[in-house]
Amino acid sequence: MNKKQITNGLLWIFAIGQFGWSLLSGVVSNWMVYYYTGSPDANNPNTGIFATGITQEPILFKLTLFGLVLAVGRIFDAITDPLIAGWSDGSNFKGGRRIPFMRAVAIPFALATIGLFTLPQTGNIVVNDLVLFILLMVFYLFMTIFCTPYNALIAELGDTQEHRINVSTYISFTFIVGQSISFMLPNVASMFEGAVGQAGSIRLAVAIMAGIACIAMLIPSFYINERAYIESKPSQTKAFSSLLKTFSVRQFRRFVYSDVIYFFALTLFQTGLAFYETKLMEIEDTWTFVLTATMTFISVCLYPVVNKLAPKVGKKTLIVIGFFSYAAVFLITSLCGKGLHWGFIIAVTAAIPMAILGILPQACVADVAEWNRLETGEDRSGMFFAARTFAFKMGQAIAMVVFTSVTVAKTPASYRASAVIATITCLIGACLFLMYNENMILKKIDELKKG
Repeated sequence: MNKKQITNGLLWIFAIGQFGWSLLSGVVSNWMVYYYTGSPDANNPNTGIFATGITQEPILFKLTLFGLVLAVGRIFDAITDPLIAGWSDGSNFKGGRRIPFMRAVAIPFALATIGLFTLPQTGNIVVNDLVLFILLMVFYLFMTIFCTPYNALIAELGDTQEHRINVSTYISFTFIVGQSISFMLPNVASMFEGAVGQAGSIRLAVAIMAGIACIAMLIPSFYINERAYIESKPSQTKAFSSLLKTFSVRQFRRFVYSDVIYFFALTLFQTGLAFYETKLMEIEDTWTFVLTATMTFISVCLYPVVNKLAPKVGKKTLIVIGFFSYAAVFLITSLCGKGLHWGFIIAVTAAIPMAILGILPQACVADVAEWNRLETGEDRSGMFFAARTFAFKMGQAIAMVVFTSVTVAKTPASYRASAVIATITCLIGACLFLMYNENMILKKIDELKKG
């Protein structure tokens, strides 16, 4: 039984942490490829500004070193997820099973983000390659140490179906705000360009965003007294055994199949977004934030609709609609022409699936974790979310390799090809999610609680 009543106000405070880590994640995922690869043009002179410092040529078939480094980083990140989840599930710290991890790693996480855009700048390309690789591994490790316990709290603070949908809605909102603000990086950098130069302004912009993100991550870490709200016992199952148990749940596997495909497609799109806008639509990269803000605003306006429809229509139905909607967005991107209006067309159409798929998949994982807890008597919420992230990060890793390989020619046709691949895989994900049986899971939860 919960010691204190969980309120929506508490869930909003919890959601601030999501803003913090999503801002750091957005800075790296949205801008590292843009600044470390590509070539400048008249409209966007900062494209590839750090590219001369690291190896650019393909080293194996069409695989680039940068693409491989990013892919290995995501694989490393995926592998550490269940290890950290097992550690968190089995811990018994005075401050709880989750909060102490978040509190300890927030500052190092922010510093690692700054280092990625600052330290790989020696005169030796081999040294730069090595430093970039090490820093990326450290970045992903710190992200895992923060996010895995944080995600476990989604299920533990979501003690009812209403709270699970609400907390998923709130963290989706703060996540999308964090991602949107990360697109402001060129805009913030332009404010300081005259004083510290092009490269210096980018690094300063990253440092400012990292500082804001760090504060956001520390707020729930120090405000929420985990022991006051959650009655939890350390799990006795070891990490690897817990991971196998998690994937042995058939409905969870069915969810994960589609989730991997979805994140593969979404990562292709997000990684290429700055290129689609600058190379296909031929607009300045400073418009990226305006377009993202438009998409975010419309998406947020749809959050109450998704929140109300989910219990009535069902999360599964809405998620399938989201998959098909995203596939349409990717297809439009692959066919887009020149002009800012294309950017707004994509921003508006992407708002619908962004609202749906930003909220509901996390609620599905929380449902499965709650069902498993009631059925087995063991709370392994951390491992369920870690298993999900383990799977979708593998999809992200493959997407990084595919994108950097498909676009190695840096031609408009190559960027269009990446959007076509995203379209096809998103349709496959929609078909796979049809196997997920949401009604059975919710019925089992009700029966077990009544029992």
